[in-house]
Amino acid sequence: MMDVALLNYLETYLTESRKEKFLNVLSQRTRHFTVAIEDVYQLHNTSAVMRSCDVFGIQELHVIEELNTKQIDREIAMGSQKWVDINRYRSVKDCLAHLRGQGYRIVATSPHVTHGELKDFDLTQKSCFFFGKETEGLSDDVLNAADSFIRIPMVGFAESLNISVSVAIILHDTMTRLKQTTIEWQLGEAEKLQKRMDWCKTTIKSYQRIIDRYYDAL
Repeated sequence: MMDVALLNYLETYLTESRKEKFLNVLSQRTRHFTVAIEDVYQLHNTSAVMRSCDVFGIQELHVIEELNTKQIDREIAMGSQKWVDINRYRSVKDCLAHLRGQGYRIVATSPHVTHGELKDFDLTQKSCFFFGKETEGLSDDVLNAADSFIRIPMVGFAESLNISVSVAIILHDTMTRLKQTTIEWQLGEAEKLQKRMDWCKTTIKSYQRIIDRYYDAL
């Protein structure tokens, strides 16, 4: 259970503007939608996807690394790794099982399907948007497991968009429309408290020493 008294104590080490920023950002955060990327091999693409998740209010990013395992490019992520929760998996199977267990619908993104226009996407169900490798796209494992598909209409000679661009377009569209509905998409109060605690940890210097002093004084 969250120690609210400890949280309130830790937040005395934050500026008022930082505390207000935490609350404002949390009011726009969601786990109604989430994103999964499968074996993206260009480091800057993974980092850019994380940044888009932060910008559009997606709290969790799922990274499948069956073939490629890399660290986040902090310059491109622009600090987003502090604010977005990253779940890593060594197999597509493990990721799919976890998301199914959390009640997510699996949504495969592909420019090659003939249905699933972005503008018609059903916002009502919890959904995870899957994005694949830069050249090959999603694996058959994801495509066969998908509950639905999304395609971004394109009218040029290029057959696909960069993965980070695709993520940004889909998140902008779906989150903009989601906020215009009556769907309960925001984080719960317990989740918000936990994120405030997590973000204190990433923000406050000597975080552990301060906690130790707090409990020693009780």
